[in-house]
Amino acid sequence: MPTITTPTLEISFDREGPKGGLTIILLHGWPDDSLAWRQVLPTLHAAGYATVTPNLRGYGATRFRFAETPRSAQASALAQDVLDLADALGIARFAVVGHDWGARAAYVAAALWPERVSHCVSMAVGWGNFGEPAQDLSLEQARNYWYQWYLGTPHGQYQLEQERRSFTRFLWESWGPSLDWFTDAEFEATAESFENPDWTRVVLHYSRHRWGLAEGDPRYDALEARLAPTPSITVPTLLLQGGADECTVPATTEGRQRFFSAPYERIVIPDAGHFLPREAPQAVARAVTEFLGGWGDRL
Repeated sequence: MPTITTPTLEISFDREGPKGGLTIILLHGWPDDSLAWRQVLPTLHAAGYATVTPNLRGYGATRFRFAETPRSAQASALAQDVLDLADALGIARFAVVGHDWGARAAYVAAALWPERVSHCVSMAVGWGNFGEPAQDLSLEQARNYWYQWYLGTPHGQYQLEQERRSFTRFLWESWGPSLDWFTDAEFEATAESFENPDWTRVVLHYSRHRWGLAEGDPRYDALEARLAPTPSITVPTLLLQGGADECTVPATTEGRQRFFSAPYERIVIPDAGHFLPREAPQAVARAVTEFLGGWGDRL
């Protein structure tokens, strides 16, 4: 994969598809990497869209430029990376599609920079209050977040550092209704991205900052201030939810319409788990292309 320089990172990415149309930036989740989108991309390209699929900070060949930069994974930092990537590639306006971590980044980018983001598609994460440590959680959802609480402990940190492949594979196997959606080779190809020297620190910061156990990077304080209270998203937004998601309880993404002042739709994909781009790539690709086509007047 080529890399491109932004103020903070050297970002590894692929840029594919026809030129001249809308560009879609697709952001992967955790524990995953840019390969998550491989089966989704052909349909997007056939529909006339160009795509950019980066590895997020801490994944694959993406590197921090400076040793002194905090290895933050707060949502505002991930969103700033998206804008910086678009600037570096000369993309003035784009749609953003994100899963899991990528969904958080997509929401924030859409909320803060609607003049740059034409459409937002998120998967497995609802917008609204997710950055607040005191947010209400059902006991079922708190149980599903066991790994985030665990990573706040020394033992969880040790497990992540020393047993990252077995730890992440356990989550792949746990977050859906079946095990036949991936092969050993597919997991191993993506797990190579977890060998990034900053992956552990970035992952730990994500969970710890989310629940108020770690400070954020001060360079994003101004963006964080704009996110509290939760701003309304003013671009057309689609939420895709796996009906059998064993990480994010489907009920947690219901009833979010109040956080949107533009058209908003939620689609549940039955029998799909957490890793929607991998488990249901054709359904995801079809939903994204139909959504973008339906709101083409916003381009």
